[in-house]
Amino acid sequence: MTAAHRPAGRSRLHTVIGLLLTAVMLFPVYWMLNVSLTPQQDMRKSPPDLLPLHPTFEGYRAVLDDQLPYLGTSLLIGLGTVALTLLLAAPAGYALAKLRPLGGGALGLFLLIAQMIPGIVMAMGFYGIFLDLGLLNSWWGLVIADSTIAVPFGVMIFTAFMSGIPGELIAASRIDGAGPFRTFWSIVLPVSRNALVTVSLFSFLWAWSDFVFANTLDGGGDWRPITLGIYHYIGNNNQEWNAIMATAVVASLPAAVLLVLAQRYVAAGVTAGAVKD
Repeated sequence: MTAAHRPAGRSRLHTVIGLLLTAVMLFPVYWMLNVSLTPQQDMRKSPPDLLPLHPTFEGYRAVLDDQLPYLGTSLLIGLGTVALTLLLAAPAGYALAKLRPLGGGALGLFLLIAQMIPGIVMAMGFYGIFLDLGLLNSWWGLVIADSTIAVPFGVMIFTAFMSGIPGELIAASRIDGAGPFRTFWSIVLPVSRNALVTVSLFSFLWAWSDFVFANTLDGGGDWRPITLGIYHYIGNNNQEWNAIMATAVVASLPAAVLLVLAQRYVAAGVTAGAVKD
């Protein structure tokens, strides 16, 4: 075999291996979809059908009947978390990147350490605080709790991205008479689109998929997210696996759609600041 053929053969081998690994990782998703379309009487069939030969949409009908309030609550909590995270993280990132406040390095280290605290530890702390403040079993309580996970990440992303904004652009706005807030709002934010999309996406996904905070802080209220809806649905209907899997499929769709639509911005936002000139 010539040297020219070796890279091509190696590339094809890598492609095949990549496809096999992708198929293995995506198989649970496919099986979830398969079970969601499987009739109840075929659920315990051995061996199970690899394809839904007689598909039924009873599970999805059950989702529309039982799970829509949970989905609406998750959407409300997710959007609220995104709004609060951007409100806090974007100005903080700008201050750390361009205004260089006293103690900025220590604050960055503190934010990094905050990312390492286990969620269950934070949930226990929030429970005591929310109990005193009367925020248990409320959707805005979950927004605050979920934002504590998203804000440190958001500050680090914004700081890395905004550090790459040319100082001349900031200086030009100041020469034109713009103050710090006007510069931030009219100059910095518009050019930080990739970071905004990245932080918004991850904030929403964290809030959408949260179970620890929801189960600890909103286990018995009227505003329960879809993660608790699935959890309680399993407990009450543990034989209706097509309905359970249909709920999981529907709950996965927003995250999948957002990831597909925003992947280009996320790649640019996450890698911002990785290379210095």
